[in-house]
Amino acid sequence: MSVALLVACSRSSAPPPVVSPQPVAAPARSDPALRPPRPTYVGTLSSAVSASDLDLLWERQIMVPLDGLRRAAVRDNYLAGRGGGRAHNALDLMAPRDTPVLAADDCVIGRMFSGPIGGVVIYATDIEGRFVYYYAHLDRYRSGLAAGDRVPKGSVIGYVGSTGNAQPTAPHLHFQVMKRGVGRAWWDGPPINPIYFFALDGSRR
Repeated sequence: MSVALLVACSRSSAPPPVVSPQPVAAPARSDPALRPPRPTYVGTLSSAVSASDLDLLWERQIMVPLDGLRRAAVRDNYLAGRGGGRAHNALDLMAPRDTPVLAADDCVIGRMFSGPIGGVVIYATDIEGRFVYYYAHLDRYRSGLAAGDRVPKGSVIGYVGSTGNAQPTAPHLHFQVMKRGVGRAWWDGPPINPIYFFALDGSRR
């Protein structure tokens, strides 16, 4: 993961206004014909991300990855400025420390480690391996979680914290969605704003 992509949180950025994503129903994944059309994506995308990729991500019907957080309450800070003129390219989901962090999708845990930037982090992919979900600043992992585990959507994978370069007084989850990268650096693909693809409120299953 490049430094520009991984740097999670600026200590000086003011929180942006609340943005309500387009309301969507939450039919079962076994009933794709009942799903509403994919919301219109607003913002720039890498040339490596196609309209077909966005359609596939919408088909995943991903969940807000914090227990109890509704889609309408998610703040869109995806394009918030960071040092050096960089964009955030992720969402910071503010929550009390120890709030359960949920798998946004049925996924496979790919990497788990702790570093000075993201702190305690998880990289996961959807079952088909098309998209990468990055969770950073965790306080800790769910007991027993390991790389290679298959995890159902809505299950607990960790807990909100402020590890890495996050402010200790502002615990939150840094959540990023990417198209899977090419080659060995599969975790370093082009980012996609997940606020347009949350189909389900955060609810532990």
